[in-house]
Amino acid sequence: MIRPVKFGYNVETAINNHYQRELSDVPPEEIQQRALAEFNQLVDTLRHRGVNVITVADTAEKETPDSIFPNNWISFHQDGTVVTYPMWAPNRRKERRDDILSTLIKDHKYTIRRKIDYSYFEAEEKFLEGTGSMVLDRENRIAYACVSPRTHLHLLSEFCQEFGYRPIVFIASQMINEGFAEIYHTNVMMSIGEEFAIFCADALKNTWEQQDILKIIEQTGKEVILITEEQCNHFAGNMLQVKNQQGEKLLVMSEQAYYSLNNEQITQIRQYTDIVYSPLNTIEACGGGSARCMMAEVFLPKN
Repeated sequence: MIRPVKFGYNVETAINNHYQRELSDVPPEEIQQRALAEFNQLVDTLRHRGVNVITVADTAEKETPDSIFPNNWISFHQDGTVVTYPMWAPNRRKERRDDILSTLIKDHKYTIRRKIDYSYFEAEEKFLEGTGSMVLDRENRIAYACVSPRTHLHLLSEFCQEFGYRPIVFIASQMINEGFAEIYHTNVMMSIGEEFAIFCADALKNTWEQQDILKIIEQTGKEVILITEEQCNHFAGNMLQVKNQQGEKLLVMSEQAYYSLNNEQITQIRQYTDIVYSPLNTIEACGGGSARCMMAEVFLPKN
């Protein structure tokens, strides 16, 4: 997790991230202070529940208002591979940092056997924003992805071929100003747990496509827990299941996401995992992302 230094509203990403809102009545310094407090509270909450959280401070030298969302530019894999990704917004490309890899090796004793860097595709205007663009079912080797300017199908195919994943592509949209706009990242409408999947089927306007995706999820043995588009707007799709150091399963989400769920949905989730939530209102409003986006899971083997 990346501790923010200059968090704020990113005008570049707001072009196609329709979850962002500009808090024009709040000074930039206060937005940063609020975001930092929310970040620290989430980290403390996770650590209190026994989750191993590695925090790295952002650098003040670069203008990186979205650095709090590292899962978009990097992913870690069990075979010791690190992947870095091409980013749609030019100012987000500044977030990529090799020194973080050195920290994982030296301070946390992880092993990195190879690095795959797709960032050169930015010159071709092709983008794939990590586990924002792709929701990975690592056990069943499936990569779910909704089409958007930030998810290029050629790159998705290349990733899947490299790692042995099956790409499942669909079109998802949300109502914006009385019209439909593509959902910018798959992970705002979908989350895959070990035994369940959170999914906003309503975002798929093609009913045949809806049925196909639901069938694929069910074939993996997971219970589908459906959420509405309105719940998506409260980041109920932007969740991540983790395990703490005792092996307990925890579904991490924001406070806003938790309170958007109804009792039946919470009961369904708690059949399989405990729930952890924390307030992220400023981060969600200005950044257009939530708890899942703030966590880049480290699956690397230990040295």
